[in-house]
Amino acid sequence: MGLLTLSGVTVRFGSRTALDAVDLEIAEGEIVCLLGPSGSGKSTLLRVVAGLQPPDGGRVALDGADQARVPAHRRGVGLMFQDHQLFPQRDVAGNVAFGLRMRGVPRAERAPRVAELLDLVGLPGAGSRAVAALSGGEQQRVALARALAPSPRLLMLDEPLGQLDRGLRERLVIELRGLFGRLGTTVLAVTHDQGEAFALADRVVVMREGRVAQTGTPLAVWQRPASAFVARFLGFDNVVPGTVSGSAADTVWGKVPVPAGSAQGARTVLIRPAGVRTADPAEGLRCTVEARTFRGSRVAVLLRPESGPLLEAECGPRDAPREGATVGAVFAEEDVVVLPDGPGES
Repeated sequence: MGLLTLSGVTVRFGSRTALDAVDLEIAEGEIVCLLGPSGSGKSTLLRVVAGLQPPDGGRVALDGADQARVPAHRRGVGLMFQDHQLFPQRDVAGNVAFGLRMRGVPRAERAPRVAELLDLVGLPGAGSRAVAALSGGEQQRVALARALAPSPRLLMLDEPLGQLDRGLRERLVIELRGLFGRLGTTVLAVTHDQGEAFALADRVVVMREGRVAQTGTPLAVWQRPASAFVARFLGFDNVVPGTVSGSAADTVWGKVPVPAGSAQGARTVLIRPAGVRTADPAEGLRCTVEARTFRGSRVAVLLRPESGPLLEAECGPRDAPREGATVGAVFAEEDVVVLPDGPGES
């Protein structure tokens, strides 16, 4: 049995079902990220586990113990919000020590614990600093130290890096994963940023309309989306109906090669942009280059076929065709995925 077990957890707000019989298990020391669009139930699930939102059905267990009658402050979990919720009237040390004081930790033991935590999150000697004088990244670190101070058996993060700029988020998420690994912390995090989730998590849980749409390692979910919905949520736009027969799928873009062993019949087909290669117009699907978007080491190329929807390709900067050029689109089998759901299921 995992450290956290959710069995059939349901939450309703009037006629709207925010969580619909959710089952989830998290092992001790595991980092799990909840992903999904707004309104998918991610934050509601976090609040249920924390004891801030009573479920209308189902069971939440920590270490096998039902939490139905356990108030939030006795569950032994830590919760860190997007806006940090630091106390402006207290200095850094006062903020970090707050949870320790609430737990009745003697004063003599608080100071060394605070110093240890500030060093751990990369703010050594910052205890006397005013919260208002800190940068957004530093406030995030203080909030993390405060959440870790009581040594929670489960740490929950609600969009913890959402207010930071992308460069800082990318640096901090790497630091967080390393920190949680060293501490052996069990983490349940909510984010809408798939890059952040994939960098932080051992396992991601993609949610849709209060249900779990897919769960798996970041690599497994990225390589094998369980549905057209998951594929599109991950940012893949080349998702179309197709009829698979043997080693090819008949689609609006013509015949597309599929991997050996692909499910046959009416299916939904995903073609990753990296698997759409531009060639001489005489080869493959004839297209006009609609637009190019520079993305660092790669260029996203939007192609307009003579028939069918727009098609996204990806190539190196030196290989990117100019806008307005006529090219042929050739599909690479290794970047084609036949999705488990049938056509029309999204």
